[in-house]
Amino acid sequence: MEFLNGLRPSYDLTYEDVFMVPSRSAIGSRMNVDLHTGDGTGTTIPLIVANMTAVAGRRMAETVARRGGMAILPQDVPADIAADTIHQVKSSHLFFDTPIKVKPHHTVGYVKHLLPKRAHGAAIVIDPDSDRPVGIITEKDLHDVDNFAQVGRLMSTELLTLPEGIDPREAFGILNKNSRKLAPVVKSDGRLAGILTRKGALRASLYEPAVDTHHHLRVGAAIGINGNVERRARTLLEAGADTLVVDTAHGHQETMLKAVERVRALDPGVPVVAGNVVTERAVEDLVNAGADIIKVGVGPGAMCTTRMQTGVGRPQFSAVVECAEKAQELGAHVWADGGIRHPRDVALALAAGASNVMVGSWFAGTYESPGDVMWDADGRQYKESFGMASHRAVENRNASTEAFEKARREMFEEGISSARIYLEPERGGVEDLIDSIVSGVRSSFTYAGASNIEEFRVRAIVGIQSAAGFAEGMPRSTR
Repeated sequence: MEFLNGLRPSYDLTYEDVFMVPSRSAIGSRMNVDLHTGDGTGTTIPLIVANMTAVAGRRMAETVARRGGMAILPQDVPADIAADTIHQVKSSHLFFDTPIKVKPHHTVGYVKHLLPKRAHGAAIVIDPDSDRPVGIITEKDLHDVDNFAQVGRLMSTELLTLPEGIDPREAFGILNKNSRKLAPVVKSDGRLAGILTRKGALRASLYEPAVDTHHHLRVGAAIGINGNVERRARTLLEAGADTLVVDTAHGHQETMLKAVERVRALDPGVPVVAGNVVTERAVEDLVNAGADIIKVGVGPGAMCTTRMQTGVGRPQFSAVVECAEKAQELGAHVWADGGIRHPRDVALALAAGASNVMVGSWFAGTYESPGDVMWDADGRQYKESFGMASHRAVENRNASTEAFEKARREMFEEGISSARIYLEPERGGVEDLIDSIVSGVRSSFTYAGASNIEEFRVRAIVGIQSAAGFAEGMPRSTR
């Protein structure tokens, strides 16, 4: 990356402070852009789901990995639960979505609770004895229906099923011809294998799943810097974690460096990520301790109040630029963590030198995040999110701590404990957001004349703008 007219500023910049200018390009189509990352994580698009309790869970992990990204399970999740989640993600299908399964005797109220867990908005009714689909029920079937009514009386039994080995193009054609948005996928013996939507068939031809050497979906997991670091790391590695993230708010401290050394001593065989930091000296220390990837960002997250409470942090774009330059010198990589609010921010983080970009609260407002969907007074859907240093997170993290010590710890907190993250109407799935992000990033690459992430980092030309310049680029309402 270079600054426009060679004018590198003497002050630090956020994503909103910068823009990218177009360059001469031989890239004729955004589909000619390769978004595989080169940091050893195996992601085929440069997106990582942040290790936040309200964001990264099993549904999120498997859905994002199908499209080429990777989720990091939070360190607050007990090791055995995290290990079980890893096993479940690894057993998920690479092509078909995991179905919501219900039985004919289940009630409408039960189904209403389950449907918002997946973006496809349908449940497959299965025979309890054979696990074969006998019907399908959608949100439309549940309107103005008594919550105690049984599913078997309401389900549609006119089933269109797809065979497990079907090609995405063929599946799309069958769904389109029959005017169906989705259909259950069945194995050769008729048992339910998954569910496929028309969009899912299209996405299967546009994305490459992030898979391990055994062709299972990839998923990472986080470790704190206190307690028995080795025991948690071993448990996660034995379960099949593809990346370990040693994580704390202040990554440039002795306890972190020792924790990284302890994880590296295990010879984990997977990338070790450490953070968060914002300076090149911190990058050097963490790499020397054994980290392969450095997580960059202090205070830019939507749920974080660190800068307002402590004055500590750094504008994210400049932090990524400086840390990425030092990491490259040392043969390491950086992840840009925080401050992502638009697809442009992902592109700018890659231009600044990040190999992957972490997204947190933005993904909290999706069906796949762990929280339950709620409705406000105007009928808008939302989910709750909270910072990982907030009172809510600290309380959960110290649930088993002695009462007096727990009360003392809860006095010191940073971050928002409860925020509403609204789901976009008709675009409430995380895959909808991934589509938007990847489309924007691919277009950015074509503007820069870059066919891959490494070329983009070299060819991107970035300028500095005023607040009015940023506002000028925003769309205007026509209503």
